[in-house]
Amino acid sequence: MRLVTFAQSGVPSLGVVEGDRVLNVEAAAGKFGASRIPASMEGVIAGGAAALAALGELAKKAAGEADLWSPLSAATLLSPIPRPNKNVFCVGRNYKAHIEEGARARGVPLVFPTVPEFFSKPPTSVIGHEADIRLDTKLTEQLDYEVELALVIGKTCRDISVDEAMSAVFGYTVLNDVTARDLQKRHHQWFKGKGLDTYCPIGPWIVTADDFGDPSGRRVTLRVNGVTRQDSSTSDLLFNCATIVSVLSQGLTLEAGDIVATGTPAGVALGMTPQLWLVDGDVVEAEVEGVGILRNTVRAVA
Repeated sequence: MRLVTFAQSGVPSLGVVEGDRVLNVEAAAGKFGASRIPASMEGVIAGGAAALAALGELAKKAAGEADLWSPLSAATLLSPIPRPNKNVFCVGRNYKAHIEEGARARGVPLVFPTVPEFFSKPPTSVIGHEADIRLDTKLTEQLDYEVELALVIGKTCRDISVDEAMSAVFGYTVLNDVTARDLQKRHHQWFKGKGLDTYCPIGPWIVTADDFGDPSGRRVTLRVNGVTRQDSSTSDLLFNCATIVSVLSQGLTLEAGDIVATGTPAGVALGMTPQLWLVDGDVVEAEVEGVGILRNTVRAVA
């Protein structure tokens, strides 16, 4: 199932996407008296398998009710979880070829991490599909992109094993880990250069784990103005999804609705010669096979 959060009269609303249309879950629940259907993405995630099953049944009942569906092209899609309750967890340097290009660009020895390197992005950085990425040239002249497969945690867990880790995943989405490279370098850490407002586009929806299937070997691409910059697959991950979730959970409680980005492949502007940083008007399309395309436009601000 593809689940979205879309703007309905300025209010975030839960939707189910089928083909090129989106179901207004709240309206459908009202029409069919389905009072136990959660009204938000967070509610569905927290409700687990029972909530998903009920939502699936509601979508079947509503299939022929044209008044409950809207064209997907006309919907304003927000981030699937518009305001996460916690920082978004991220993994740095997790695609082998990206680690190599980063070492070359920085002129440092090539060393592969021995454990996942975690950082986070604040909830205020999160935006959705078709929202603008803010470029403040007073802060950065080196704005970069990073397409990533992101996991959405579906249940509270801690100290979960690698073998059990994927049972904690509710679904998958696309995340663009937008980064101000000069700001990142200036502060000698990742948080500031990656945590500015609009620097965490997520979307366009969440694909539930049962529909998405095995995350290994998924193609991961990014285009700027239609030109491919990144083109790889999750087979190049240094640490796979199960390892990421397991290691992150050691001594740290993960909760339903937590978002975990898994790293970006080679092809970022930092590793190019010359380095082609994002500029005003650039259209960035981040795509993960099995999920879809997350599109955002860069807009300079005064």
